[in-house]
Amino acid sequence: MAKRSSAPRLSFEAAAIYEYPEHLRPWLEALPSRPGVYVFHGESATMPLYIGKSVNLRSRVLSHLRTPEEASMLRQSQRITWIRTAGEVGALLLEARMIKEQQPLFNKRLRRNRQLCSLLLRDGQPQIVYAKEIDFSRQPGLHGLFANRRAALQALQTIADEHRLCYGLLGLESVTRGRGCFRSALKRCAGACCGKESVEDHNARLHAALARLQLTCWPWPDAIAIKEESADLTQYHIIHNWLWLGTVDKLADAAALTSLPASFDHDGYKILCRPLLSGSAEVIDLSSR
Repeated sequence: MAKRSSAPRLSFEAAAIYEYPEHLRPWLEALPSRPGVYVFHGESATMPLYIGKSVNLRSRVLSHLRTPEEASMLRQSQRITWIRTAGEVGALLLEARMIKEQQPLFNKRLRRNRQLCSLLLRDGQPQIVYAKEIDFSRQPGLHGLFANRRAALQALQTIADEHRLCYGLLGLESVTRGRGCFRSALKRCAGACCGKESVEDHNARLHAALARLQLTCWPWPDAIAIKEESADLTQYHIIHNWLWLGTVDKLADAAALTSLPASFDHDGYKILCRPLLSGSAEVIDLSSR
């Protein structure tokens, strides 16, 4: 599952003036001990202060109210709302979408990033490719998901350092043909640039290192539904190309969502990859319906 992050921690001085937010008590009475998404609202009608998710809404919201380091957010909060989901997957998907759409003041993650990129081997050399140019859900041989070009290059450099690969052969720096790179003299490069090892051996180590980062193409021919249910609620999350199209209460209503365009979604991939590929989620293939 996607890694959680709480509201930002403040200084000791700010925490020192914490007082329990009595003004928020009226919003706690109906909070259920069920999965869902919760929202702290301030004065703005359009920009919430904080959006989070939990498998137990009541417990999670109460933990915020007892946290002195979140005093600033609590003082600004005027009300709390929530949306129930049948399970954790639905809560994660809804939280991610709401944060991207509403841009809460105290959330620092799940922002939309239009520079999303990956590494693709072309003629033995890793190249940076962008999600806006290639359908990441269908393109085989992609390695890693990076927020921007700089992050991708840093990851490639780390791989080179760990496996004594040549910066020159990886395109990270210019080298003179037939001459060893600077790192080879320091024994930080195994010497594929100057014949001390074969290019084939160099590339074999590169491929092995990148294999740990390989992305999984969308393994279904069309959209699927993930069924989640709790004691009082059943939902079907409609997914295509790692993109959450929406949630319905009955499978008969899924057709209205499957007709929507579905391009690769970074957050959807991070949230859904493990439950879908591990078999822990109940999946219904909609292509046969």
